[in-house]
Amino acid sequence: MRRRFVIEAVMVATYGQLLVPSRPVDFVLPYSTILELYDMKDGSDPIMDNPEDDAHVKQKIAELIAFFEDPFNRKKIERALQMPWRESSPLLLNDTIQFTVVHAVDNAHYGEYFDPIETELLLTSLKLDVPLLSDQFEFQDRLIEAEVPVQVYDIEDYEFAVEEGIPATSWEPMRDV
Repeated sequence: MRRRFVIEAVMVATYGQLLVPSRPVDFVLPYSTILELYDMKDGSDPIMDNPEDDAHVKQKIAELIAFFEDPFNRKKIERALQMPWRESSPLLLNDTIQFTVVHAVDNAHYGEYFDPIETELLLTSLKLDVPLLSDQFEFQDRLIEAEVPVQVYDIEDYEFAVEEGIPATSWEPMRDV
């Protein structure tokens, strides 16, 4: 069974270890995070501090864009974009990695705590009941502070999340009976 994680598309390009999991993984990507790839690839701002790392990540971003622009994958994505919260058919990268693109729709519910991309990530996680994978400590702290009921893993805990994870019943707040 595939482990599913909501994630930003740029993180897949930035963290190569995500693409060599010990078990099959489905990365759920809000469509807006794919659009961000174009800005990052063509932007003048560096993504990484080290120029060699920056060039490598931009190359990986270009490869990921090419994957999503493949006519077969593009068609699956376009179908998902026809309705809010629709999921694409799986986009297979290899035997262990697949992507599911979601036409996430931002709403103002969490707008004062989170930017639009963060809001789409957490709403996708909530709606699909899929854990988030993030490398942003501030975002993780704000999720806790705002008491958003999503499961989040730090990128450093990726292998643990793939192998074992924490069952949703273990982290959900206790409810009065």
